[in-house]
Amino acid sequence: MKRGNGVSVTGIGCISALGRNLEECMQNMFSARQNAGTPVRFSTTHQIKYPVFEITDRFKKPESDKNKNLALTAQMGIAATYQALSNAGCTPDYLRGKRVGVCMGTTVGSSLNNEAFYKQYRDGKHPEMDPIKKFLNSNPSASIAREFDLNGPVQTIVNACASGTDAIGIGALWIKAGLCDIVIAGGTDELNRVTYNGFISLMITDHAPCRPFDAGRNGLNLGEGAAVLILESNNKKDNKGYVSGYGTACDAHHLTSPKPDGNGLKKAMEEAFKAASVSPGEIGFINAHGTGTKDNDNVESLVIGALMPGTPFFSTKGYTGHTLGAAGAIEAAFTLASLKEKRIPKSLGFTTGDAHSVSFPTKEKKELSCTNAMSQSLAFGGINSVLIFSKGR
Repeated sequence: MKRGNGVSVTGIGCISALGRNLEECMQNMFSARQNAGTPVRFSTTHQIKYPVFEITDRFKKPESDKNKNLALTAQMGIAATYQALSNAGCTPDYLRGKRVGVCMGTTVGSSLNNEAFYKQYRDGKHPEMDPIKKFLNSNPSASIAREFDLNGPVQTIVNACASGTDAIGIGALWIKAGLCDIVIAGGTDELNRVTYNGFISLMITDHAPCRPFDAGRNGLNLGEGAAVLILESNNKKDNKGYVSGYGTACDAHHLTSPKPDGNGLKKAMEEAFKAASVSPGEIGFINAHGTGTKDNDNVESLVIGALMPGTPFFSTKGYTGHTLGAAGAIEAAFTLASLKEKRIPKSLGFTTGDAHSVSFPTKEKKELSCTNAMSQSLAFGGINSVLIFSKGR
């Protein structure tokens, strides 16, 4: 499925701590800007204030009679969709009469934001049901379909940190199977206190800004955000690129750690190569998962060195934090933008290579003209998912 034969990406929307839209994100990324800080919307009793990449209500929130009282996860998903549709030139008239599907990834979404409700319930009280109604109303895919009066398939992917990647891959398969004319695909996820405490309890959270692939790395930082790609069956002249290949595999090794030999990631990459009809040597760069955790970065370095030696790669989590279910979608947006701009960023936080690693990320931003690029996600539960993108017209 070489360039021109893949699924067209005609619009992109992106919101993260790095910027309110994709253009702002890319400008700040290539300026090596980092907006990590202590949480604002919630507090904990931890002595160490672990940094997060939080969005402090700087993006334009949708206001609609169809969608009231939504969680931030759904709000960000809708806002990123508005951006992507505008970027694609998709007006309401353009959408009307077409089969438009929605496939969005998330992890915890808004499901862990009701501590007060459950505390009252546990204490034998009868709390108001408003928090539960808000949660039930905030399914990200359903809220997008409701916002735009869409009539195609609607699916929310909850597959840990690969959710956004899988949502785009599945959305592209819908187009290729002829199920939809247009698919709104991506991911969205918000920070919350339970997730924050949970990752700290796993002892994989860094007390300083994260350092993916660095010898001194000490864990991840959490982030939040959303990204949406507009996928179309029609080959528009001004498309932003192509989804050329998708692969996914589960190694079923451990609840939170990837299999040390990277076999699941290898299988996902090989499946993506086959779907895209490209060889490893035809990939110009890799947007790695690169969380800053010991095990994850070791496996990625091993597999990249084995299958794609010498291919430039980087992690963007030093700019956005780990946005969980949105990560694969945000990184897909960055990958397509980097293809178009013919440059890749430095892997922020990386200075010294690990003695156990066999390949190392970019230390400096680099001009790079190529046709194909890869974005990959390694998730809890042994999930490995890979997307190959090709340059647009």
